[in-house]
Amino acid sequence: MSHLNTAMQFNTELDRQHDLQIAYWLLGCAAVIFGMILLGGVTRLTNSGLSMVEWKPLMGIIPPLNQADWQELFFKYKQFPEYQKINAGMSLDAFKSIFMYEYLHRVLGRFIGVIFVLPFLYFYLTKRIKPGLTPKLLLMLVLGGGQGLLGWYMVKSGLVDNPDVSQYRLTAHLGNAVLIFGFIWWTALGLISTPTQQQAGLNKFAYSLSGLIFLMILSGGLVAGTNAGHAYSTWPLMGDSFIPAGLYSLQPAWLSAFEDITTIQFNHRMFAYLIVALVLIFAVKALRAEISKPLKIAVWSLLGLLVLQVTLGISTLLFYVPVPVAAAHQVVAVALLSASLFISHSLYHSSGQQN
Repeated sequence: MSHLNTAMQFNTELDRQHDLQIAYWLLGCAAVIFGMILLGGVTRLTNSGLSMVEWKPLMGIIPPLNQADWQELFFKYKQFPEYQKINAGMSLDAFKSIFMYEYLHRVLGRFIGVIFVLPFLYFYLTKRIKPGLTPKLLLMLVLGGGQGLLGWYMVKSGLVDNPDVSQYRLTAHLGNAVLIFGFIWWTALGLISTPTQQQAGLNKFAYSLSGLIFLMILSGGLVAGTNAGHAYSTWPLMGDSFIPAGLYSLQPAWLSAFEDITTIQFNHRMFAYLIVALVLIFAVKALRAEISKPLKIAVWSLLGLLVLQVTLGISTLLFYVPVPVAAAHQVVAVALLSASLFISHSLYHSSGQQN
């Protein structure tokens, strides 16, 4: 019997080691995706996304190697609306600058595929993946492949007549990236976490906050896709009033929420005010409850990130969307979501539910 108990204990410890190995791999992937979201924001803000007018999933990783390659790429770029309507007369050196942002964005996407697929095959073939986890990992892989297709589908929308990508496709591309990041983060937390006793009653509040922060990020995608951040560079007023004229002026009215820049920026601001209020209420409730020290640290982190995010959002407006500030605003939103998901997962896990 003692030999049996020893063997069982050994297997349990080995399974735990395998879970941690997979968790650290997933956390590494999540960190690179976090960087990918930042680079994607910079690519958008520098108007670099339409500089590569072809999609070559395999050969596209090879950069221009000589002057002739650069001239060929520049010639192709000149055939499309962005050069003809906005950048006519652009120099080759200026083209190289915007090209490299988009090129690095695409290469990083391929790199994420490599660092996901190869370790996954290793863990799968060595039977280190616990039952029930493989379908989740395969879903991550499918979502990642779809992200590449969605990225090109987005770029194509700006290569026709209007040299700007569709705000719908951009928001979908951003949303899917954040969804993949959140899915990986949540799964990794499930492999690391051990059950703890937490104060009941905060679960649904925490889940709702995470969902609202995700929707807020999608709202930011609409702002970016329509350049609505440039419409009113004042705060707390929009122009001369808190509620600007012309809200929901399109027909039908609901279309204004997706295509009218005044309405889009107003909605984004209102969303922000709502989340600030709810996070403050949640933090007060959580910090007064009997929760673990790590969870308290997470709540304080959530508050700190909220303050930073609000500061960046206001600064983005007041300083007319400077690239570093606006890019930081986008990526801190993802950090805010990460903290919220950590809190949600801690409460979810403590309730005895499955990961």
